[in-house]
Amino acid sequence: MSEHIRLSIALCRIGFYTCLRTLCCKGPPTPRPEYDVVCIGLSGAGKTALLSRLCSEGIDGIVPTTGSDNIKKYWSRYYQGSQGVVFVLDSTVSDEEMEACRSELHLALQHPQLCTLPFLILANHQDSPTARAVPEIKKYFELEPLARGKRWILEGSTINNMEAVRESFSQLIRLLEEKELRPGRI
Repeated sequence: MSEHIRLSIALCRIGFYTCLRTLCCKGPPTPRPEYDVVCIGLSGAGKTALLSRLCSEGIDGIVPTTGSDNIKKYWSRYYQGSQGVVFVLDSTVSDEEMEACRSELHLALQHPQLCTLPFLILANHQDSPTARAVPEIKKYFELEPLARGKRWILEGSTINNMEAVRESFSQLIRLLEEKELRPGRI
């Protein structure tokens, strides 16, 4: 067969396959919805490193965001239009810093623009020997009574186990999808 005929047969196969797939309702998968999620946490918690690793980017040279303590008062400007919240905390910090983190999380959970949104709380740096365990953080942050009726997840995280971080984000996506299915809820 000439090359011209082979090409025509190949194109017909592709055309036939496309028509057959369309007729059998096996078209391309529908795209997953996109969500606007705000990521907050105190300086040095590891937000940038986690998100960089999650996007398969390098983490060499990552330093805490300059002036992040000064921009904390502007966090609420980023809340508008958000559909979910990722709160990253450093599980190795001092008691004083942990109390500041607890206070910020409580403020976020009670903020009018966030209080109905699903939360993913990542207790970062769990690979450190000085890290507080997730159940200890849950108890210390008083999440059960504070977040009653809210949809939230508290998981440990580390940049050395991105599979666990991806699973945590998958859980958040399930909460976001669940919200879409609830009619009439605000």
